[in-house]
Amino acid sequence: MTETSSSQIGTVRYGNLERLNYFRKEEFEVDWVKVAERTFGCVYKVKLKLKQEKCAIKTLSSRDYRSMLRVSEIAKAKLKYLVSIYGLCKDPPAVVMEYMNRGSLNNLLPTHVLTWPKKFQMVHEVTRGMDFLHSMKPHLLHLNLKPANILLDDRLHVKLSDFGLITWEETSGKMTFIEHLAARGNISYIPPEAFTQNPEPPTAKYDVYSFSIVMWEILTQNRPYQGVNMTEILIRVTSGKRPGVEKIPDDKPPECEEMLAIMQQCWHQESSQRPAFSDMVWKIEALSDVLKLPDMISGRETKKSLRCKPPLPALSRGVSSSPSIYSYLKRKDFETFKHVVTKEHVSMVFKDNNSLLHHTAASGDAESVRTVLDLGASVNCQSSKGYSPLIIATLQKSHDICALLIERGAAINHGDKDLWTALHFAAQGGDDRAVRLLLDAGASADVKDKDSWTPLHLASQNGYEGVVRLLLPRLEAVDKQEACDGRTPLQVACMYGHLRIAKLLLARGAYANAADSGQATALHLAAGEGHFRLVRLLLSSGACTNCVDGCGYSALHLAARRGCTGICRLLLSRGEDPDIQTHQGWTPMHLAALKGHHDTVLLLEERGGMLDARGENGWTPLHLACHHGREEAAAVLLTAGADPNLAENSGWTALHLACHNGTFPTVLRLISHQADVNAQNDSQNTPLHLAAHAGNAPVVKALLMNHTNRDRVNSKGLTALAIAQQCQHEEIVQLLNISDIAERDITKAAHNDR
Repeated sequence: MTETSSSQIGTVRYGNLERLNYFRKEEFEVDWVKVAERTFGCVYKVKLKLKQEKCAIKTLSSRDYRSMLRVSEIAKAKLKYLVSIYGLCKDPPAVVMEYMNRGSLNNLLPTHVLTWPKKFQMVHEVTRGMDFLHSMKPHLLHLNLKPANILLDDRLHVKLSDFGLITWEETSGKMTFIEHLAARGNISYIPPEAFTQNPEPPTAKYDVYSFSIVMWEILTQNRPYQGVNMTEILIRVTSGKRPGVEKIPDDKPPECEEMLAIMQQCWHQESSQRPAFSDMVWKIEALSDVLKLPDMISGRETKKSLRCKPPLPALSRGVSSSPSIYSYLKRKDFETFKHVVTKEHVSMVFKDNNSLLHHTAASGDAESVRTVLDLGASVNCQSSKGYSPLIIATLQKSHDICALLIERGAAINHGDKDLWTALHFAAQGGDDRAVRLLLDAGASADVKDKDSWTPLHLASQNGYEGVVRLLLPRLEAVDKQEACDGRTPLQVACMYGHLRIAKLLLARGAYANAADSGQATALHLAAGEGHFRLVRLLLSSGACTNCVDGCGYSALHLAARRGCTGICRLLLSRGEDPDIQTHQGWTPMHLAALKGHHDTVLLLEERGGMLDARGENGWTPLHLACHHGREEAAAVLLTAGADPNLAENSGWTALHLACHNGTFPTVLRLISHQADVNAQNDSQNTPLHLAAHAGNAPVVKALLMNHTNRDRVNSKGLTALAIAQQCQHEEIVQLLNISDIAERDITKAAHNDR
C-alpha cells in the first residue's frame, strides 16, 4: 500500500513552504556538532560555507515533519526575545535557525549559581517573549514552554524557541495531544484543566501555567516534582498541589515576594483566574528594574536592543568619575540629570554603538532630550542595529520627543538594519498619532523593509484600521507585494480576518484576484482561515471562485479542509464545482473526509459531489476517513452510498484500513454495509490478517462473527493465526484457536447428523 497521510495532503496545501529560504546539506561545513538530543530530533551546531556564520539545525522525526508546514508563518514572529528562524533544510528534514552559544536554560540552571538580578531579568525576558506571541493576530500559542526551549546568548539573555510547532488541531483528540506532550517530557508544565474531561482546546492560559513552573525553576534552580513519577504528578496537579515555595533560597530580596505572588496567580487551578502576559509584563519589568544588572564590558556601558515597547536602557557606572548619569534617568530625576549632564557624557559611546541620546530618548522626558541635543548630540546617530533616536522614541510612543527630534532634523525615512523605518514601527504598534506625525513630516508611506513589507502591510496584518486610513490617502498604489510570500496588503488582511480593513482596501481599488507567489488569492486565504464575512465580501467584489493556487487548490478545497460548511455553501451557490480536483486529484470531499468534517461531507454530497472520486493512488474519500479514524465522516459517506468495496491502487479497501487502524465502530459500520470481509490486497492480506497484526481483539471478534475466512494465507504463506503468534498477541491467538475448535465441532456435529 502507498500510504497517504494528512501530512502529505498538508504539504500540498502549504505549497508556500517553497517561499522560505531552503538550504541544501552541501551549503554547510561537514563538521556537524550535536549539541542536544531530544525525543523528536537532534540539534546540531553547523556553519554555512559561504558566510561562515554559525547556525543551529534542528532535525525533525517523521512524526514531527508536519511542524515544518507552520514554519512559514512562525518565521515572521521576530523579536529580540525569540530565536530567529532562517529557513528549512529538506535533507535531512530540519529547521535552520539562530545559534545560541550558551545552550538552554535547562542545562544552565543545575550548573550555575545565578544572582537574583539575573533571575529576575530572565523571568522578565520570558514574559516579554510570551506577551509578543500572544499579542500576534491571530494569537500564537507556545504550548511547549519549558527550560529546554528557553535559549541563552553569551550574556545569558533569553530567547524562546519551538513556539507554535505544536497545535491542538493536528491531534485527533485531547488524549493524543497530552500523550504527545508527555512524550516530550512536558508533563510538569501541563495545566490541570488539560487532564479533565473538558474537550476544549488549550487557550493562552495554558502557556501562563507553563510559565509559572518555569518561574519556579528559575527562582529555585531546582526541578519541579523531582523523583515523582508521571501518574503522581498528574494526581498532584489535578488536586491543586504545586511545587513548594519553601525551595526559594533564604537570601531572596524583598521584591521576590511580589514575584512569588505573580507566580502563584499564574498557576491558579482555575484558568480564568490566571493573568494574561500583557498584564504581567510591566509588573515584572518594574521588579526587574529594581534589581537591574549593570551590564558592562571593558568599561563600556551597554543597553538592550529596543523593540516593542522596550525597557529603559540599562547604563552602568565606571565610565566616568562622576556619579552614573543613568541613575538620574532611572529615578526619573530629570532636573538633576539636566543639571549634571555634560558634553563628555554626550560624546560617550556605549555597547552596540548606542549614544546617550538613544538612552535619553528611551527615558520619555522631552526636556532631557532637548538638553542632550543642545550639548551637541547627533540627532541621526545610529546603534549597531541601525536604530536612530527617532525609532526609539517611536517605539516608546513618546510623541513629544518624536516631534522634537523631527524639528531638530531627524531623518524621517532612515531604516534600521532590516530597513524598518520609524513609520514601520508606528504602523506595527498601531500608533495613529505617531503615524500622522511622521507622515506630516514627510515620511514615505510606501517605504519598504528588506522583505518589501510596507507600513500598510503591517497595519493590515495587525488590524489597525486607523493606521490604514491614515496611510491610504498618501499611497498611489495599494497592491504592492512583499517579497517573502508575494502578498498584497489585501491578502494579508484577509488571511488575518480584518474585514473593515479589507473593505477600505477594496474601496481604494485593491485587486481582489491578485495572486501571491504560490498563486493563492485573497479568497484562498480567507476561505482557508475560515473568515466567512471576508469570503462574502470578496465574492461581492469580483473574486474568482474557480481560481486555483499553484497546487491546484481552490477556495472550496481549503474551506472543506477546514470544515467551514457555511463558506462551502456560499462558494457552491456561486457555481463552484463540487468535484474540482487538485493536482493530486483530491476533491473537496476528500479533504473534508480526511479531517473528519462530516457536516461538510454531507453538504458536498447534497450538492452533487462524487462519493467515490479517485484521488492520488486511487484513494476515495472513504479510504481517507477510514485511514484517519474519522468515524462520523465514514458513517455519512456510507449512509450516502459510498462503495465500501472499492480498492485503492494497492488493493486496500476501506475495511482493510479500518482494521489496520483498529477503528472498531467503523469496522462494524462497514460490515453492515456489505463490506467484503475476505477481500485481499496486493500482499494477499485480508482484514483479519491486519487486525491480527494490530492485536485488536474486538475487531477480530467482529470479523469472525461475520464469517471471515481465517484460513486464508497472504503472499508470505501466513494465516492470521500465524501472524498473531509471531506478534505474540496471546488474546488474538486464543480467539482464533477457539474459533478453530468451534468450527471443527460444528463440522463434526453436522457430519454425525448425516
